[in-house]
Amino acid sequence: MLDQVLVIVSVTFLVMVSPGPDMVLVLRNTFVNGRSAGLQTSIGILSGNLVHITYCVLGIGLLISQSIMAFSTLKYAGAAYLIYLGIMSFRSGAKTLDTNDVEGGPPNRAWFVQGFVSNLLNPKGTLFYLGVFTTVITPETSASAMLLLIFSMMLVSASFWLFFVYTLDRRTIREHIERSQRTVNRIFGVLLLLLGIRVASMSR
Repeated sequence: MLDQVLVIVSVTFLVMVSPGPDMVLVLRNTFVNGRSAGLQTSIGILSGNLVHITYCVLGIGLLISQSIMAFSTLKYAGAAYLIYLGIMSFRSGAKTLDTNDVEGGPPNRAWFVQGFVSNLLNPKGTLFYLGVFTTVITPETSASAMLLLIFSMMLVSASFWLFFVYTLDRRTIREHIERSQRTVNRIFGVLLLLLGIRVASMSR
């Protein structure tokens, strides 16, 4: 059991530190809208992870990975959404950031939705959790052991996002970003566009 936990923790951490749509989105929302936006985006991503885990437990993830039509639909929907976010970020290049307004403003559900939809439509999420549920977590794994392993994955993910967002939101970093806000928006716009194209061209 300890071996399984170590494998789960290691694999999840490696996936978390690998650049991808989720990381770029959290980066962008934290830089542009502040800590609250980054945390809400992260919560949306974690909620998307729970959906991936749920359908993998039910066996639907295997069907998605084996069906060309289902996988393609998921892939192109995810790519279209990333490209849309990229265009919106690029177009908002002239937006300036007021840190006081950001930290004191009301919560914005759009940040949670962006994280949730981006994660849910990412085919890599389906393939990652499907791989976990066919190699580390198997039908022979007991319910209690499965819950422990799932909790370990979510704990690693949540801890990473907390550390990531709070590091990005440090005053020195934010002050530098505020001075080049237009460039930051456009850089993340291009990154999201490129990620969308990459997702569209990926194979199973």
